[in-house]
Amino acid sequence: MKRLYYLTKSLDSVSQISDDLHREGLSDWNIHVLSKDTAGLYHRHVHGASLFQQNDLIHSGEMGAMIGALLGILAGLTVDTVFTLPMLVPAAVMVCFTLFGAWSGGLVGITKENYKIERFHDDLEKGQYLIMVDVHRTQELLVKQQIQRYHPEALLAAQGSSLTQPFSYNFWFTPRKA
Repeated sequence: MKRLYYLTKSLDSVSQISDDLHREGLSDWNIHVLSKDTAGLYHRHVHGASLFQQNDLIHSGEMGAMIGALLGILAGLTVDTVFTLPMLVPAAVMVCFTLFGAWSGGLVGITKENYKIERFHDDLEKGQYLIMVDVHRTQELLVKQQIQRYHPEALLAAQGSSLTQPFSYNFWFTPRKA
């Protein structure tokens, strides 16, 4: 799926865009809004962004697991070379390192802003609303036209994949207008 990132300045605009996208067949699972005004989103029945979309838990956890797996392979090979033990022991060492890496990465990630929305930090601090719309490639043009036609106040700020990519810190951005 592709994720479209729109910035807008008013809660009314967010609510209208959400309603229009629902009429086009998109569900709440495809529309996520991030804002400092979470109470306003709740009262307008707008689907807010989840904790996983706000912080970097998944992304950092995946990176930690991969680093842990690499260290686990080295430790497992070392244990296997130095000691004469059943193969289950080095395998258990690798699994433990991988799980510890995932846990450590998750702990780091829960304290950090999601790598995909870091770019919008200043905009969100200024009180703007970030609308994240997940669309299939077949719906992308329709959604873009719908928002551009009926909601010119909403700026298409970026677009990228809705999947978390562990080694990616950047994704393809649409140039923003000043």
